[in-house]
Amino acid sequence: MTARATLRAFFASGRLLGVALLAGLLVLRAWDPVPVESLRLRTFDLYQQLDTYAPATRPVAIVDVDDASLKTVGQWPWARTELAVMVQRLMQAGAVVVAFDVVFAEPDRLSPGRFAETAVGVSPALAQELDALPSNDAVFAQVLKQNRVVLGQGAKYVPDKLDGARDPVLTPVAEFNGDPRPFLLRFPEVLRNLPEFETSAAGRGMFTLNPERDGILRRVPAVQAVGDNLYPALAVEMLRVATGQQQYAVKRLPGGGGIGSVTVARVDIPTDAHGRVWVRFTPHDPALYVRAADVLHGTFDPARIAGKLVLIGASAEGLRDLKATPLERALPGVEVHAQLLTTILNGAYLNRPSSAVAYELAATAVVALLMIALVPLLGAWWTLGIGGGLALLLVGGSYYAFDQHRLLLDPGYPALASFAVFLLLVYRNYAREEVERRRVRHAFSQYLSPALVEQLAAHPERLKLGGETREMSILFCDVEDFTAISERHKEVPQELTELMNRLMTPLTDAVLDNGGTIDKYMGDCVMAFWNAPLDDASHAEHGCTATREMFARLEALNAERKAEAQAAGAAFIPLNVSVGVNTGEVVVGNMGSDQHFDYSVLGDAVNLASRLQGQALNYGVRNVIGPDTAAQVAHRFALIELDLIAVKGKQEAVRVFTIVGDREVLDDPAFQELAALHDQMLAAYRAQDWETADSIVEECATLKHAPRLLYAVYAERILDYRLSPPGPDWDGVHIARSK
Repeated sequence: MTARATLRAFFASGRLLGVALLAGLLVLRAWDPVPVESLRLRTFDLYQQLDTYAPATRPVAIVDVDDASLKTVGQWPWARTELAVMVQRLMQAGAVVVAFDVVFAEPDRLSPGRFAETAVGVSPALAQELDALPSNDAVFAQVLKQNRVVLGQGAKYVPDKLDGARDPVLTPVAEFNGDPRPFLLRFPEVLRNLPEFETSAAGRGMFTLNPERDGILRRVPAVQAVGDNLYPALAVEMLRVATGQQQYAVKRLPGGGGIGSVTVARVDIPTDAHGRVWVRFTPHDPALYVRAADVLHGTFDPARIAGKLVLIGASAEGLRDLKATPLERALPGVEVHAQLLTTILNGAYLNRPSSAVAYELAATAVVALLMIALVPLLGAWWTLGIGGGLALLLVGGSYYAFDQHRLLLDPGYPALASFAVFLLLVYRNYAREEVERRRVRHAFSQYLSPALVEQLAAHPERLKLGGETREMSILFCDVEDFTAISERHKEVPQELTELMNRLMTPLTDAVLDNGGTIDKYMGDCVMAFWNAPLDDASHAEHGCTATREMFARLEALNAERKAEAQAAGAAFIPLNVSVGVNTGEVVVGNMGSDQHFDYSVLGDAVNLASRLQGQALNYGVRNVIGPDTAAQVAHRFALIELDLIAVKGKQEAVRVFTIVGDREVLDDPAFQELAALHDQMLAAYRAQDWETADSIVEECATLKHAPRLLYAVYAERILDYRLSPPGPDWDGVHIARSK
């Protein structure tokens, strides 16, 4: 086979469709729409849920403005002097750095001067004294200047046209391998603190958290861009201040890729291409929290603060911002920053390699191509088992990479994509089988009953070239005097075609209604058989029933034609047929070539059935059945033996019979009398007792149910034998001289 032929055979089994679908799926993965991304991210969530992380150290504490603190201290916001006290107490307790997960964008309304302006009944003298006191903001700014404090900043999604102030302070940043700004999350403006706070604080970090498109927070930006300025995340800035560094660095991947990492104090924090850090989340940890009121009043345990990076945030109802994470439906935002710090300081980064997409596309292609190659060869169930094993291997390998190396590799898309290819190929095979079934229905709809067509369509494999040996009943039906009929219509041959179609329809219906198969139409002859392609244990009985129904339907047709002829004033010529039925072993199957074949039967029993049909007129009957057929239907039909005959082309003689009537006739005493006399006649005839045989023939011809033309044939034959005896060696066999 040539390479071109091999390629054509390979793709002829539907593989080209599979390759086309695979190409589309690879493009879809490269595009990465929301459903595809969500599936991948939910898989990573499941990994974190199955492999709950327990950090070796917890270097973070959260000072929590909770409901109990609000009840003790009062409503939020608290006076900046109280916040200053909190910062001082935390630093005295040994905090490494303190960060606020809030922004101080407006002056403190509780400052003495502002209080004097808003309070009712304050005397001018008292107002002057209060105004002379330091503002709460000044006190807070002084404390900020004296301690390692990082202030939070928020991203504005809509720029404020009234705020044209420039940032008073920007944390220095080094850029490696090119400008990172095109890859970073960008915002139009920053929600900043009061300038006196930002110039006094040791650092400023962004606390804005951006969930994924499905609303779940998994990654936190390590650095963000606002205009041309770069802003570190709150956690990154805390680490910079805690280590005493003057700047941090943003590194792009070599070769013009996205962001690779953010570096603080020579420690690389790996990020995704957009500068986001994958957080290794833990369940909500109440042990991290210290009540803000306890810190303010000095009633907290300093050991819970010593040596810790401290975040001040809120979890009180109405104040807290809640984030959905892979492990929690509602986690306070301040704890997200704490968990990011824990991830960084424990080196427990989740890493999504820049080459992950390439690996996943390759896995998708390999597994799907295996499906494309194997489904047409092995079938659906074997391939499903292999595909399921490969899917388990993908999932197991992905989970192992997560568990042992904290790598995020997606097994879901390759598995689902290959399953989609599998389904397409299976459906294509199903559709092809359905087309085959339709072909079978079409091919056999004119030859089989609808019920048999449906059964055969369910097993189209029976239509392969070749045959099998089985016992069957074969029927031949021929129109009597067809030559004369043709001559009468030679001037208008279309009338002959119309007449034959009108005749063949009831004859065909008689076969199909009794479960038979039309083998072929040969001019004015119909050939049919039973017990193939579907099993029929009563094939002989059904063949004989169809024979009787043929004559009944022909009688109805002749009555209809006679009425039509009388109405038209034309001569009426009835149509008559003769039928031969024989049962025996034959070869049945598709006979022909690979390009064209017919479902047919071959064998001696077929030839005998044809010869029996040809002998019907010679015996003056309308049907002749073979010995095996008679043996199987003798309990169902009224039969009489016609003769012991050697048909043309055969030396072996067979007993042949004719159907006189159905079971009702069989049970009629008149028929039983006829049958007994008929047997006596045949016995005398074969014993060459011509006188006895002739007298019985005359008597039989007068009885009810008698086929009178048959007895006329015997009377003439007996007369011939009287004149020319067959001799002492004659065995009673009649040698047929014609077909």
